[in-house]
Amino acid sequence: MTQSDEPYYVLYDDDFGLSGLAGRSGSALPLPLPEGDAEGDEQVGEDARRLLESSLPDDMIRTLWLAADGERFDPAARGATVRDWLRGWSQAYPARPPKPPKSFVKYRSTMIVGPRRPVLVEEEMRDAVLAEIGAVEADLARAVPLPDIVPVLRRAVAEVGADLGFRMLLRILKAHSVRVDKGRYDRYVELSEPFDYCFAVIHDGLEVDWPPLDPARRDNDWDFGFSELTGRFTHWSDSAASEIVRQEAAADAVREPPGSGAAVLLEDVTRLQASPLSTDTLTTLWLAACDCGFQPDRVGIDIRQWLEQIAEACREQLREIAPAYRPGPDPTPTRAELTDEVLRELRDLAPELASITLQPHWQNIPGAAVVRALEQVVAQVDPDLGFRLFLRVLLALWMPLTKERYARYQALGERFGYGKFHVSLVDGLIQSEL
Repeated sequence: MTQSDEPYYVLYDDDFGLSGLAGRSGSALPLPLPEGDAEGDEQVGEDARRLLESSLPDDMIRTLWLAADGERFDPAARGATVRDWLRGWSQAYPARPPKPPKSFVKYRSTMIVGPRRPVLVEEEMRDAVLAEIGAVEADLARAVPLPDIVPVLRRAVAEVGADLGFRMLLRILKAHSVRVDKGRYDRYVELSEPFDYCFAVIHDGLEVDWPPLDPARRDNDWDFGFSELTGRFTHWSDSAASEIVRQEAAADAVREPPGSGAAVLLEDVTRLQASPLSTDTLTTLWLAACDCGFQPDRVGIDIRQWLEQIAEACREQLREIAPAYRPGPDPTPTRAELTDEVLRELRDLAPELASITLQPHWQNIPGAAVVRALEQVVAQVDPDLGFRLFLRVLLALWMPLTKERYARYQALGERFGYGKFHVSLVDGLIQSEL
């Protein structure tokens, strides 16, 4: 399998190619258009060529398209064979000449090195997609009113490739409202990662049997809740702060049941509101974690009013998205057994935090006051929330970390159940060994 120069998630923020065309065909007939007139989706032409070059007979290709399209557009009804129709798309988006090989660069800045893209092994990916087709074979046979859709899908994967085959499987599931459980949905997400899809290819339009909302679940690969919200304000400008909060409350991670983002954020805020922490301590926590990007007093409110605004935005989102959800009278139990470990890491770094030279925009917040505020939230509120805010403060201060400290933070994050990229938000702080 050959990967394009750019990942799919860079090129497309929605489904794409023939599977995307099938999803869009209800509002406009998917007829071949002059080059450049179909929203720049060049993958339609590439997908068409893959099918044309395959040995799939016309009736199989037509069945594959009609199943994905929900039988809304049939090329035969327009007086064309399905291969003539695909040739039209291939001509509308002809293959681009290969790019010349990139010249060798001896020196490369480490500031621009991103995560390495997964290496695709076509045989392995085909086996994985075929296994997923087999897992929903009975559901597809019941839901799709077309003959032999499962054998057609299998042959498409075998002869055309895992990429197009997987996207067409997903589109067929969506077109025929085939429900999948959370475990299968998670496997689809994992399977999509080597293909470099954006999450919309999996998530949008797929009917999932979600488990009940549970703020204690950790299905997010990144930061979440109140600590994630502080990160949204590190470079706050004049945009409406309330709108950023609404966006965060609505931002469910791809693996989370709808409403999870609001439920987790509400739980964090509820803990802080019910805590014995003073108003000054809460203010220091917020300002330190968001790098003083948003100061509530500048818009005429104090920290407790700000927390209530956040809580109300979460409740509003939950009323709309998950009306059956009822937060308990008390937050879920904290991981109290990790309190001492978090405090040990905080106090290990406390002398450096307390003595660091703060930026002028920190409004004379002493480093020692930040340490005390973090200690109080860890010991008196929730060690999980305290550790997440600790990471945010380290990032805001650009605090240098040794590899040993970072490794301990990673291990602690695993014990809290954090996702694989959560603690890595501070990996840029690791000191280079000279």
